[in-house]
Amino acid sequence: MTPRLRLSPEAVGTGMTSQRVRDRLVERLREAGIGDERVLNAVRVVPRHLFIDEALASRAYEDTALPIGHGQTISQPWVVARMTEAVLQVGPKTVLEVGTGSGYQAAILAALGLEVFTVERIGDLLRLARKRLRQLGMNVRSRHDDGRIGWAEHGPYDGIVVTAAAPALVDALIEQLAVGGRLVAPVGGPGGQALLQLTRGADGGIVQEELAPVSFVPLLSGLLD
Repeated sequence: MTPRLRLSPEAVGTGMTSQRVRDRLVERLREAGIGDERVLNAVRVVPRHLFIDEALASRAYEDTALPIGHGQTISQPWVVARMTEAVLQVGPKTVLEVGTGSGYQAAILAALGLEVFTVERIGDLLRLARKRLRQLGMNVRSRHDDGRIGWAEHGPYDGIVVTAAAPALVDALIEQLAVGGRLVAPVGGPGGQALLQLTRGADGGIVQEELAPVSFVPLLSGLLD
């Protein structure tokens, strides 16, 4: 699967944002255990440097989280790839993302041909994310709302990706997971979190597995303009 984007010269990048630099990131992710070539190809094609402040562009293709303002971060590429890989394993068509942030995770999902719905509680971040996604020609449906309640109107979803950590899984989100679907979320407090995947079986039951230790910003309630 080859992601198809309308790439401007800024998206193609030069120097520290060039294709050569992106290819090195992809090789690091492969060495770190990411095996789905569809995911690796999306990481190769989607211009991460456009989803962060220009002053940090030279670090865009490091395998690390970076600040995006409002106390939030763009997730480490390995984490984005691992969460995406986990969701793809169930063959989804629709995916809900909780916590749009910079828009990068939504862009990766959309580049894979998925129908993406994303919710963000911080208005400033959502406006920037929408602008970036439009510039890349990506059709992502977004909403300014409390992500903890999900977006039930368009559910149930084949995949749900939560990009902020709560002490426990949120029931409202689990309820929006379709039969055969998978939810991937970090769970835990500031002292330590685990990336969990929940898969809903044909009988409606949930099977939970732990994927990796992670560190995410907290999943908060309420709205900010």
